[in-house]
Amino acid sequence: MRSKSGFAPYLALITAVFQIVLSQGAEWGQRAFRQPLDPWAYALLLAGPLMIVVHRKYPIPTALVAFAAVYLFIWGGYPYGGIFISPIVMLFWLVSRRHRPTAWILAGVSLALFIVYAWSTHQPQRGLFHDLAVSSFILLTMVAAELARIAGERRAQQQRAAEEESRRQASEERLTMARELHDVLAHNISLIHVQASTALHLMDDHPEQARTALATIKTASKEVLGEMRSVLNVLRDGAPRSPTAGLDRLAELVERSGLEVELTREGSRPLPPAVERAAYRIVQESLTNAGRYAPGSPVAVRLEYGPRELVVRVSDTGATRPAVLAGSGGGNGIPGMRERAAALGGTLVAGPSGTGFQVEARLPLPEETTS
Repeated sequence: MRSKSGFAPYLALITAVFQIVLSQGAEWGQRAFRQPLDPWAYALLLAGPLMIVVHRKYPIPTALVAFAAVYLFIWGGYPYGGIFISPIVMLFWLVSRRHRPTAWILAGVSLALFIVYAWSTHQPQRGLFHDLAVSSFILLTMVAAELARIAGERRAQQQRAAEEESRRQASEERLTMARELHDVLAHNISLIHVQASTALHLMDDHPEQARTALATIKTASKEVLGEMRSVLNVLRDGAPRSPTAGLDRLAELVERSGLEVELTREGSRPLPPAVERAAYRIVQESLTNAGRYAPGSPVAVRLEYGPRELVVRVSDTGATRPAVLAGSGGGNGIPGMRERAAALGGTLVAGPSGTGFQVEARLPLPEETTS
């Protein structure tokens, strides 16, 4: 895209051509009462376009020179017409580049000088109509310049708002990716740790059970690599933005957890992708916590599909053997689950329940439509 400063020479060339051609046409039409063009007149016709070239660097001095050239051209008796193009360009640029007072002062001075010139030199067109016509032309030029400024500022504001929204969405996407990575890593690494500890404990006395634990580790490590790849793919252009996991994979999740899990569903209905992903991650994190802090405990996972909300309830009855990872971790699992629920307008309550622990999330759902 060509910069504005790079466009100035082309605009100056176009302005010069139009000023000369229009002035030559005006010379023929006004030959009865205006002076013919001479070298001095052509020099004045080129002064304004030359100022356009360097106007961006010296806005006020170049505008003064361009208007001075117009005043000398008119007071020299040369024909009206093309000479006014340069000052119009200058007025638009002054207004759009935060030099509005200078633009209005030059417009007022020009109006006064043109009226004084017409009356002091007894021009045949002088009179009330001439004064109103000059005033209207200058006023309309300034109004058009102000409207162009307002439109430009509005476009710039919309662009800034769009950029800010883009930055906000990027920030939210990074937060979502971080949460996804946390859930994927926390669940699978905890599972791998627990199964590795189990395998080491059973290696000598119960090698077949140790083999099962090692097979679970292999599956979990493959799963974590696949899910991390799915999450990180959102960084690539054109990558799908669909959830990396859904409730259709709950049975697989339960099987890999190595826990005694009872999975029940009450009702069924289509779910928005965001709700399905959040529900899956909440169950995943809850199973991770159960494996870490309540090993040996049976876990109940219940999904209740209501007309207005999905209830996800995960509960255990307490540990039956020492917890392998009870002293590990940063404790971000429950806050992360609460953030997921809150992001969808839902709630999550987690706390002791009898001798065990229970997590209950309520995620709002859109009203079902019947066809």
